[in-house]
Amino acid sequence: MKQTNLVLMSLLLAALTFGCTKQDEAIKVVEINQGTSCSLDGMILADYPGPKAQIHYDKGDPDFFCDTMEMFSIYLRPEQKKRVKALFTQDMGKTPWDQPKGNWIDAKSAYYVLDSKKSGSMGPTLGAFSRIEDAQTFVKQFGGKILKFDEVTINMVSLDGGAQHDERM
Repeated sequence: MKQTNLVLMSLLLAALTFGCTKQDEAIKVVEINQGTSCSLDGMILADYPGPKAQIHYDKGDPDFFCDTMEMFSIYLRPEQKKRVKALFTQDMGKTPWDQPKGNWIDAKSAYYVLDSKKSGSMGPTLGAFSRIEDAQTFVKQFGGKILKFDEVTINMVSLDGGAQHDERM
């Protein structure tokens, strides 16, 4: 009896260990091309300055965004129901602001610059950087405040342009 329990416990432990060490397949960045459009407004991403972004879910195709402001506004929505597997943005320390290409980084590990003088596709956006030193250099040149991913709030990335707060309407 003891031997049977020992074997069963060993098998259970092995199954649990295998389940814990099994890794999800690595999510791969999808490079944008001349026809890649924004999931929110249909704008062609390659036509606009500033960092682009993409969200990958547990099912279906990734969503692409003209800028990081849109990525955050979707990701931080309380009604967001899809299971997010990965978020990517472009490293503006390694690609030109006016025509960003490639240089995708994990959005959750990036440093963001809020309220700089640089604009994205729809106006204000958050510059994304893999290195704090690049973000600091950007702030010296264009102003703004450096934030980590978890410091960005829904109020900072509102896409309503203030319309919800305009009492004159």
